[in-house]
Amino acid sequence: MYARLGEVETYFSTFALMNNVDYIIVGCGLAGISFCEVLKANSKTFVVYDNASQQSSIVAAGLYNPVILKRFTEVWKAQAQLDIALPNYAKIETELGIEVDYQHPIYRRFSSIEEQNLWFTASDKPSLESFLSTDIKKNKNEHIDAPFGLGEVLHSGRIDTAHLISVYKKDLISKNLLIEEQFDYDQLDFSQPELSFKHTIAKHIVFAEGYGVKKNPYFNHIPINGTKGEVLTIKAPNLKLNTAVKSSIFIISIGNDLYKVGSTYKWKDKTNVPTKAAKEELLLKLKKFIICDFEVVGHQAGIRPTVGDRRPIIGKHPNIDNLYVLNGLGSRGVMIGPYVAEKLFNLIEKDIQLDNEIDINRFKK
Repeated sequence: MYARLGEVETYFSTFALMNNVDYIIVGCGLAGISFCEVLKANSKTFVVYDNASQQSSIVAAGLYNPVILKRFTEVWKAQAQLDIALPNYAKIETELGIEVDYQHPIYRRFSSIEEQNLWFTASDKPSLESFLSTDIKKNKNEHIDAPFGLGEVLHSGRIDTAHLISVYKKDLISKNLLIEEQFDYDQLDFSQPELSFKHTIAKHIVFAEGYGVKKNPYFNHIPINGTKGEVLTIKAPNLKLNTAVKSSIFIISIGNDLYKVGSTYKWKDKTNVPTKAAKEELLLKLKKFIICDFEVVGHQAGIRPTVGDRRPIIGKHPNIDNLYVLNGLGSRGVMIGPYVAEKLFNLIEKDIQLDNEIDINRFKK
């Protein structure tokens, strides 16, 4: 759409000085960024509010994996999600001059012959045959205990979410498109056809707040079940692993002898505070298949916006026409974010109705 970088900067800096925009977006995690990209691609103006209170997108390991490796089943609409997500990240890399997409296979560690057989059965399914290699890989890394071998997941990789979000925010700030403050819901005015907020008039507002939606008076009724996840960063110079291995937990190479290890799933604790119990749980599971010295150099926690039926929640407020929600991405925001952002845009701008599986209306009583 934009021929030269200078034209992009002129376009955005011009409308940022105006009081009228097409969209206000609340939240600048994976969901918010995905929607920003859809708006940019369609020449829509916007401003973003974010107070950095939600950490799940930053803490996330960032894997995009089309297979649920616990049960050897396909991720919902995996190919459709990848077809939109990967070009989306490539476009961001080009525009911002960064690298965030590290494409590599994920290896599933088998703990028995029975698991190997289940893998072969799954790889025969039409929905999985393009994602699961039928060759059992012999483990050649002396520091990984995998006597039954490894199964290779294709078309997978990792997005460096922390780097993506950091650079994306800086770019928005440079164009006066990001306001780093708590969004004050009390200052929304619906007395006119277009809503107003402080000094801004907008046609629509999209709330992409993750678990922060619990404080949103317009959408706090949606059934977001915050699931706390904790991730360790370890330094292991002897491991020499350049991909990801899944056993009871993941270990993912992030370069320079550093690895992400995760993740935990806890439903009662709703804080972003790392816990000793989670650290001990992760280390216990890690030591069952990693045989080398390492040191823990980082420990992070975040609350995933999960939903009971494992589908995102998007759509329009039941009573206010220009209020929308983009939420419930759970632990797969890297893959599903761009997909559902496009679906929401098509609902708002083209009146293309949502699939019932992701529509907020599925929770109407």
